[in-house]
Amino acid sequence: MEIRSLADTDFDTLYEAFAQAFADYEIHPGREELRKMLRRRGFAPELSFAAFDGDRIAAFTFNGTGIRNGLPTAYDTGTGTLPAYRGQGLASPIFTCSIPLLKAAGIRQYLLEVLQHNPAAIAVYRKMGFETTREFNYFGQEKRLVRIPGKQPAIPHAFRPIDLDAVRRLAGLLDFRPSWQNDDESVARAGGDLVRFGLFRTDTGEPLGYCICEPASGDIARLAVDSRFRRQGIGSALLRHALGTIAADSVKVINTETGSEPITQFLRSANLLLKGKQFEMVRKL
Repeated sequence: MEIRSLADTDFDTLYEAFAQAFADYEIHPGREELRKMLRRRGFAPELSFAAFDGDRIAAFTFNGTGIRNGLPTAYDTGTGTLPAYRGQGLASPIFTCSIPLLKAAGIRQYLLEVLQHNPAAIAVYRKMGFETTREFNYFGQEKRLVRIPGKQPAIPHAFRPIDLDAVRRLAGLLDFRPSWQNDDESVARAGGDLVRFGLFRTDTGEPLGYCICEPASGDIARLAVDSRFRRQGIGSALLRHALGTIAADSVKVINTETGSEPITQFLRSANLLLKGKQFEMVRKL
């Protein structure tokens, strides 16, 4: 077994390894969905690593890179082991071998998310020196079963596309900082894969809220309403508009902070089901 970077590994090989490693998971990204996911999360093949059995990938960690809290950061965008190689403890040596290479590339911290119903993985990460920083919920539902809570806003309003600069200016509408895959860098990397729109007062031009979603996958990356205008149908209008752009059969909202009651209550009222929880964990390098 040899551990080496994925710099020279073609995408089809990466996809086949990913598909096999996650074949028994609830969600099965297709080839193009995986390509979009890796792009959005900042996948860096030269700083991603795998254990190879000859020419075959046995286990892997796909790393994204970016800036988080002012520090160059690596993000675990997918760690998996193929079924035939499970039980051999390959994830730990892959991570251990990657640390000096990540440090040499200027990376100063490593960020990941782990499902709370995977205590074995949590124990391994804690043993490696990771500390829990936040707790996230993730929601999902078939598109046809999503309910639009509330009524139409009485405030005169109109939807308008928004650019990345507007997304940054509207950061104050958020109740919590988005997770890695939903932050400004990831939104910028995703480009045209995401739809961005705001809801504005037509009398004053004031922004009331905004939404960012991925039509192909049904992922709603952000849905934010100005706290002064909540419970007036703004969130419902944004969700209704988002559903109109989503081509997927299901809708998901991943990594809302558990302490944010407004978004939790809103999603539950829309019949988006709480599918599970994650820990956000960080290790300084």
